[in-house]
This record gives sequence, structure tokens and C-alpha cells, in this order.
Amino acid sequence: MSRTEIRIVVAFLLFLFVGQIEAQIVTDRPDQTESSSTVGKRNLQIEAGLLIGSEGEEPISTRQILAPTTLLRLGITKGIELRFMGQLESLKMPDQVFWGISDIEFGAKFQLYQKEGSRSEVAFLTHLLLPTGPAELTNDAFGTINKLAVSHVINDYMSLGYNLGYNYLGADKGDLTYSLALGVGLGEKVGIYAEPYGEYVNLDNFLHNFNAGLTYLIEENLQLDVSFGLGLNHRMNYFSAGCSWKIEY
Repeated sequence: MSRTEIRIVVAFLLFLFVGQIEAQIVTDRPDQTESSSTVGKRNLQIEAGLLIGSEGEEPISTRQILAPTTLLRLGITKGIELRFMGQLESLKMPDQVFWGISDIEFGAKFQLYQKEGSRSEVAFLTHLLLPTGPAELTNDAFGTINKLAVSHVINDYMSLGYNLGYNYLGADKGDLTYSLALGVGLGEKVGIYAEPYGEYVNLDNFLHNFNAGLTYLIEENLQLDVSFGLGLNHRMNYFSAGCSWKIEY
């Protein structure tokens, strides 16, 4: 059995048995699936973390460190939040290393459907990508990141969320994206999740990935997380750890 086939089998088994907690604080990390919930009026949520990853085949692979990557979510109404994302990035190439604050993002999330008694929610998220980073780390063009986020509560401890999106980064045809996160809560504080995700790059080439992780609720407004990911049909892997903090003002 090839390495790729082993990864697919492992991903499939993990996807069957693990999931994500539906805790008192709903976050957009550590998985790739954005939640269908907003943070609520007069709430600020800070979601920050560390990511270490690599991509590509040796000897031309690249290694990336994001430390920290930070998402700020500010609730302005019950169903609308404003968002800001920035990160300090280190990118190691075979013969050189670049570092700096990469391109920043501004955006918003809009709750499209949330009804008392319903087990489903729908939201739309959009970000504007600004080419603010140094020459080696910038997209060098304005771009947009857009996702439709849907979630379903299956029972008291299990939920399912998925995203469909389209990103245009200023050139070519853009990328279609997808993610599907299955979640399960293990008690009141601990949860695990599994998620296949990927993109249809330039409407020409599929990249499929898988990630899984764990969350731990320290307080009702403070949550830790850890996760890992890997490429299923290409060489990629990462490890991430982070913390989310919800503040009422």
C-alpha cells in the first residue's frame, strides 16, 4: 500500500470516529470550516494560535511558521460580526528565509438563517485580502475570500458543519473551496473533530486534505485547541495550537 493510500485510510477511519465539540464558545478555529454562528452583539472574540507546516517535495519543499496568527471577531448586531485577520509569517525556502507580517484581511460574517427550535443554521462570510505584506509574502493583488457556512445539530453531542466557497486572488480563474467537519463533544469541556477539506485550484486541479484536532474549554469564555493536517493527494502537513477568548463589553 502506498503512502497516499495509507493516508486516505487513516483519514477515513478518523473521520468515522472523531468530531468537534459544540461548546459554550463557538470558534472558527482550529478547523478549516467556518462556523455558521456570529459572536453576538457587544462581544469581541480573539482567536490566536501557532502553526508549523511544510509543503512540496524535497529538495524544493517550503516550511512555514505562523506565530501568531490572529483573528478578531467583533459583534455589532445579533447576526452580524466584523472580522480582522493578520499573522506574522516565516517562510523557509531551500536556500533562503523570509519573514514579516503577511497580507491582512478585513471582512464580515452575516447570519442568514437562525431560528429557535431549528437544528440548522446558515451564514455567509466574506473577506477582502489586502496586499500589505513584504514582496516575498504578499499575494501582490487585492483578493476576496467567500464562504457559505451551514451547520446541523445531529443530537446532544454531535454536529455537522460544512462550507462551500470561492476565492479570487486577483489573477486567473480563482479557486472553489469545500470543507466538511463532523464533531462530537466528550463531556462538557473536551471535544474532538475530523474534517476533509480542499480546493479546486484555478478551476483546474483538485487538492484534497484532511485534518483533526481537539478542543478544551477552560472557562465558559476561554478555550484551547490543538490540531494537525495533511495532504491526501499532495505533500503537505501542519501542526497547530491556539487559544480563543470571548469578551463581553
